[in-house]
Amino acid sequence: MSQYQPEGLLLDTYENQCAIRSLASLQEAAAHSRILEARAVVCDNEHNLIVDLGEVRGIIPRQEGAIGIADGTTRDIALISKVNKPVCFKIIGFQADSSGAPCAILSRRIVQEECRRSYVDNLMPGDVIPVKVTHFEPFGCFVDIGCGISSLIPIDSISVSRISHPRDRFRIGQMIRAVVRLVDPDGRITLSHKELLGTWEENAALFCAGETVAGIIRSVEDYGVFIELAPNLAGLAEPREDVAPGQHASVYIKSLIPEKMKVKLIIVDAFDAQYQPEPLHYFYTGEHLDWWRYSPAGCSRALESRFGPACGSTSAELEGTVL
Repeated sequence: MSQYQPEGLLLDTYENQCAIRSLASLQEAAAHSRILEARAVVCDNEHNLIVDLGEVRGIIPRQEGAIGIADGTTRDIALISKVNKPVCFKIIGFQADSSGAPCAILSRRIVQEECRRSYVDNLMPGDVIPVKVTHFEPFGCFVDIGCGISSLIPIDSISVSRISHPRDRFRIGQMIRAVVRLVDPDGRITLSHKELLGTWEENAALFCAGETVAGIIRSVEDYGVFIELAPNLAGLAEPREDVAPGQHASVYIKSLIPEKMKVKLIIVDAFDAQYQPEPLHYFYTGEHLDWWRYSPAGCSRALESRFGPACGSTSAELEGTVL
């Protein structure tokens, strides 16, 4: 596992807590150029981050707050949004404040540059990595891939079962796994997630015709109601006017048809509820994927993902399929 983890994972470790407990331990950490974490408590009017180091005041000067702040490619909102959250840093010096008390000068930028150079720049399409969910937009989920460096999982790459918003699948602060989908010429990473959630056959094996099971209504169309049984498995029930997307349902499984990649359902009941989502189950637990096929053997539709320098993205057919 890379030493460059998403921010927050180092904060409560024994080694980190020992390093930030006193001026002497901070000086030792500085001498060994160790990566530390602490909570940012204030962003002042000059956009310097004040960090809680216990008996020593810590400050991350604005230009040391993140890659791109100095040249304007990263906006200051990236600093403001870190208040009350863990931040990673290295100690680059000490000085006395206006009252004569010691103050540690910190750099988050240096850690991010090191992370990019030693870890992010070496990622290839198909690599599977741990990431931390940081915030949502209607078009996708942003995650921390290491030391506060951000990457996007587009909404149509989150799962095969379509969702209306990333919050339907994830929660802020959640640790998940993702596969590198594309590395652009500027080094920006785009991720995918659905390939780790299993094929049609792997998900369908969890269910049997004749069972009545739990589901979530994801889409209501003129020709039927799409109901999610698992993040990578949805089925179709006959049209009903008294149901809405987001409702929970109990559904009877009429049939599972691998050659057509279909699940036929009957809605027994649909209702509003605020159940906690089930923990994600990853069928793929390896560290690299070159190829993934969602479709069952013998199915006329080949829905797959291929990764590599010449591919780097999911097949257009899978991207455009509503399941």
